[in-house]
Amino acid sequence: MGEAGAERHYDVAIIGGGLVGASLACALSPLGLKTALIEAVAFKADSQPSYDDRTLALSASSCRILQGLGILPLVERNATAIREIQVRELNRPGRVIMDPSELGLDRFGHVLEAREFGAAMAATLPQLDNVEFLSPVTVQALEVAEEACRLEVSGVDGIEHIAARLVVGADGAESFVRETLGIKCERHDYGQSAVVCNVTPEQDHRGRAFELCTPTGPMAVMPHVNGRCGLIWCVPNEDAGTLLDLPEAEFMRRANARFGRRLGRFTKMGRRSAYPLRLVRALEDIRPRVVLMGNAAHAIHPVGAQGFNLGLRDAATLAEVLADAVRMDPGADPGDMDLLRRYSAWRKPDHDGTIAYSDGLARIYSNPSMLASAGRLAGLVAHAFVPPLRRQLATRSMGFRGRIPRLARGEAL
Repeated sequence: MGEAGAERHYDVAIIGGGLVGASLACALSPLGLKTALIEAVAFKADSQPSYDDRTLALSASSCRILQGLGILPLVERNATAIREIQVRELNRPGRVIMDPSELGLDRFGHVLEAREFGAAMAATLPQLDNVEFLSPVTVQALEVAEEACRLEVSGVDGIEHIAARLVVGADGAESFVRETLGIKCERHDYGQSAVVCNVTPEQDHRGRAFELCTPTGPMAVMPHVNGRCGLIWCVPNEDAGTLLDLPEAEFMRRANARFGRRLGRFTKMGRRSAYPLRLVRALEDIRPRVVLMGNAAHAIHPVGAQGFNLGLRDAATLAEVLADAVRMDPGADPGDMDLLRRYSAWRKPDHDGTIAYSDGLARIYSNPSMLASAGRLAGLVAHAFVPPLRRQLATRSMGFRGRIPRLARGEAL
């Protein structure tokens, strides 16, 4: 990382090289801002925790952002178009079918393994102009001063010091940046874990995505390449370990019994993993010279598949705010508080709406009471027979909410 003891200066330091942090680095590269991307784990697609076995459902707006960043062309051959979304409730008749043609589109977005996204980033990051990727490097201390933030970091060369006019905390739900600054959070533990794996059904998925509402949490089956599907099975925490430890044949028997025969039987499965589900929302997403984004600002339930999409819109918005500032004044201070307030005010409606939407769905879809069940059934019937409601649900799922950043509209920064 350079000579020990010498302070290194950057315009922007991004803490966290996962999905959102790496995307932001790609967006900032053309702006001429000297950027450090700091990641604690040695960056390989098979070890970086953000690039695990999870399936990413990329909304239409996210696909446009990734196209603008040059990432989508690298992953398209391993991505699957979502051409229909079906929502139903366990042991209830009927379903809601959402068709992208109702919105004048041929697809809702794409499904991609997080690991494939990681491989694309591993190939892209070393090629970026104006971005220095520091990994494995751990941030030991953060101090905010009037002109810059100062970071003490530990890497293979020992302790070093970094100054950055803007620090972006993209370091996950247990964010070091957020905790160091004493930013309080709203927290809710759903008491659930998501068990995820790839499965191969007997029938062709034909680009269809399925969301099944059950009393113990949602189950999603997402279309994938080579006839496979991504299975996301939300269960009470105490059941997650049991599902992970079951013999493969018994796990598939239970998954088939729960999901039904919409695609025939699941005949093969890949490696299983699980992660706990909780809502963690920072009560502030900006401080002087600091921005929180992605899971550091809002870790949400996966129902509706909005988490990464929300974080990617954070990155696209901050990049646009900084691009406009640099265009007006090449020497603009990226940590200027007026710029950060502009970013925060822009993002607030999307944050509020998306978090309320996913949290509301998670709570009502995991409520076993008869009243909640009746409410779910009424909602399904309403969406099935009232096209405007169905279009509203589809629009939300694609990330078109409030003011849309240029990258999400398919335009250049």
